[in-house]
Amino acid sequence: MTQPVDIEQPDRQGEVVAFLSNSASYGCTGLVERIETHAAIVFLVADRAYKLKRAVRYPYLDFSTASKRKEACETELALNRRTAPDLYLETSFVGRGPDGRLALGKGEPVDWLIVMRRFASDCLMDTMAKRGSLDPAMLRQLADAIARFHDLAEIVADEGSSRVARVIEGNRASMLALSPGTLDAGLCEVLFDESRVLLERLSPLLDRRAAEGFVRRCHGDMHLANICIWQGKPTLFDCLEFDADLATSDVLYDLAFLLMDIWQRGLQKEASLVFNRYCDRRGEVSGLAALPLFLSMRAAVRSHVEASAAAGQADRWAREAKLTRARDYLAGAIALLKQPVPRLIAVGGISGSGKSTLAANLAPHIGAAPGARWLRTDVLRKQLAGVDPETPLPNSAYTTAAHEAVYSALTARAGETLRAGWPVIVDAVFDLPETRNRVEAIAAEMGVPFTGLWLEASREILLARVRSRTGDASDAGPQIVDKQLERDIGSLGSWHVVESGGSVAGTLDCARAFIQDGRRCELRRR
Repeated sequence: MTQPVDIEQPDRQGEVVAFLSNSASYGCTGLVERIETHAAIVFLVADRAYKLKRAVRYPYLDFSTASKRKEACETELALNRRTAPDLYLETSFVGRGPDGRLALGKGEPVDWLIVMRRFASDCLMDTMAKRGSLDPAMLRQLADAIARFHDLAEIVADEGSSRVARVIEGNRASMLALSPGTLDAGLCEVLFDESRVLLERLSPLLDRRAAEGFVRRCHGDMHLANICIWQGKPTLFDCLEFDADLATSDVLYDLAFLLMDIWQRGLQKEASLVFNRYCDRRGEVSGLAALPLFLSMRAAVRSHVEASAAAGQADRWAREAKLTRARDYLAGAIALLKQPVPRLIAVGGISGSGKSTLAANLAPHIGAAPGARWLRTDVLRKQLAGVDPETPLPNSAYTTAAHEAVYSALTARAGETLRAGWPVIVDAVFDLPETRNRVEAIAAEMGVPFTGLWLEASREILLARVRSRTGDASDAGPQIVDKQLERDIGSLGSWHVVESGGSVAGTLDCARAFIQDGRRCELRRR
């Protein structure tokens, strides 16, 4: 990373760091833990965290004077209270008393701090991802929180494509500034040549989204290490506070950092879940064509940041680890530019047959990162009723008119998403020939490939599954299952029947085999 310059009185900040590293400074005993980054030091004491800005200046931030650090602390407090008001308590200072000694919150201010509530490191979603404990309910909550944050974020009447172009060129300049051989120069040129071509094609869309209010003052640094579980809820913290320009972006570019972070860890299903839940909540369609570029840009940022950090590592193994990550991110940035191929996959079957389970597992494997757009009638029904997806609806909500409205919304949104160039999985009962014909007609109208999958399982399995559901968007119970089983579904035509009474993995393998090359398979029931 570029070396800091113009440090103001480093000896004075050294004195402050030593003071804050002593538990007696806080009126307590015990160990003071420290977390250090290139721009800050966090001191962990009892149930509090004290964040000190380093006296540094980089090309992209300037904390070189106490007054600038005070302003940065105040800005960070205000911005992070948008998402974490219970974590960010106040600003404070280290002061010098008449006797010349330093004190916390007393005397003439010498340096400034942000005071936060402390949380355990195992509450970080980064830590949870490493130990494999990111569960679906948590990820749905996270996507909901991000969608709410973006709904309320300040709209900035600003550029679209030109802002994106500056980020791309900034990434290129940062990579060119690295020592020769740090990153493969040929791969860097491939990345930026392809990025420029894609940007040129997307410029009208990006400018239109800026005009429509999608460019906002966002989080700016939304990855798993900046999200924790606080009081049982995913909470965004540590937003990018030092540069309003860098933190101002299309909301999908803000989300793209998180999606890229999850995807690059090999957690494709989790990335797909967050992506689809966010799109459900925000009704996102128009920006999907820009998502591959946004994901690639985020990976490129991580690549040059890791490469720069490697140069400052004295330990050989730590340096090599960062270089490996930098090169992996560069390869990822190129791969993420891959454009998805639009297609329509319909998953139908009686309630409890495993439609939504299959759709959720299938979505990451369809198209480019972060997978196909998954549209589910159970979720659309709740949206049309104005309630959260997991809120049960009374029987009176299940009328013929409501059924027609839900299927109309499903086909309309599938068409819009296909028109945006993104693959779609539609998940509905589809137990009537007319509903199956309608969804097939959308694919024909859009000129995209269509695959219909009909899932079948025994009545005993169907009933057991609907009885065991908790926290799901579906309201179907045993009576609904029996009512559906009595109905004549008619001819399935080209739809492929998949035995779904066995394992989730077996059903997925069978569905993927048919989608990829038309291979039909038979699965035995458990």
